[in-house]
Amino acid sequence: MTGDYILRVWGKMRRTLADHRPWLLLGIIAAIAFFLLMGGRLGGLFLIAIKGIAVGSLAIYAARKSHLPDARLLALVLALSAVADMMLELYFSAGGAIFFAAWVAALALYLRNLRERPASSQKLAAVGLLIFTPVIAWLVTLSTTVAIYALMLGAMAGAAWMSRFPRYRTGTGAVLVIASNLLVFARVGGDIDLSLTDWLTWPLYFSGQFLIATGVIQTLRYEAPAVR
Repeated sequence: MTGDYILRVWGKMRRTLADHRPWLLLGIIAAIAFFLLMGGRLGGLFLIAIKGIAVGSLAIYAARKSHLPDARLLALVLALSAVADMMLELYFSAGGAIFFAAWVAALALYLRNLRERPASSQKLAAVGLLIFTPVIAWLVTLSTTVAIYALMLGAMAGAAWMSRFPRYRTGTGAVLVIASNLLVFARVGGDIDLSLTDWLTWPLYFSGQFLIATGVIQTLRYEAPAVR
């Protein structure tokens, strides 16, 4: 069952990439490049720029695919995330603050687009994300500040799961973003091997943002013409 689920998600990602190659492909190339180059001799502003281009390309993709306000709000979420990605490499706390603003904007996007009749399982999943994300974050860091940040992160993911956007993309993407953040929290708390977080955090995070961007746009592009 898990294998079929992964294949469905991957198949949808491939179809989306085929339809909108330029910006999505640029984002993927930048994400892979950053993953391969991080921790190596190449660093500084050049590597930071590559990191920003990854999710920044997704922001441009979102802005170009629809004139709707929700598409613009999605582009803002992704643009803030791209800035936060770069800022984390310079000032970690400032990067976290910008990410917090991104999750507030994302929460607003999903609350504007809640399903009319969500299933009981969706409600349960949303409540679980809202509660357990900050609880786990606090347990691994014992930091109230981190727990507050994680509460907003969990609220964002819970709202994404309850939204009218495809759960196999947007909902799953939000959960992957949570997973990447929890790895960072565990790293800060010293509860996980450093090499493991280096290998998993960025792929989980970018995959999550990619699924969020394509999931939201999949719905919105049928409601307003794309920019050519």
